[in-house]
Amino acid sequence: MLNLKKFTPALLIAILTISLSGFAFADGRATKQKISPNYPDLAKKMNVMGVVKVELTVAPNGHVTSAKALGGHPLLIDASVNAAKQFKYEAGPDETKETVEFKFNGSAN
Repeated sequence: MLNLKKFTPALLIAILTISLSGFAFADGRATKQKISPNYPDLAKKMNVMGVVKVELTVAPNGHVTSAKALGGHPLLIDASVNAAKQFKYEAGPDETKETVEFKFNGSAN
């Protein structure tokens, strides 16, 4: 077992920082602009709630080139996909796939 008492606090902080830096990219590219979906009137009247998951293809310049629903209530999908298409991401070297979730809770959307 590793004896942490031998390490100085500065070294421990450096190790922790390096360990955590891998998680900064685990969720994908940084989002510059997020758009909330409009809660469809019919879904609101029917008190439809739930989560819609949308997969985005993001160009190197950070613009969304395509969006498709991976799951969710049919009354909520169009609003979610339309909002996701308006997201903006930080520029990157390559095209990436990002996944976003929209939560509809019945009243606050």
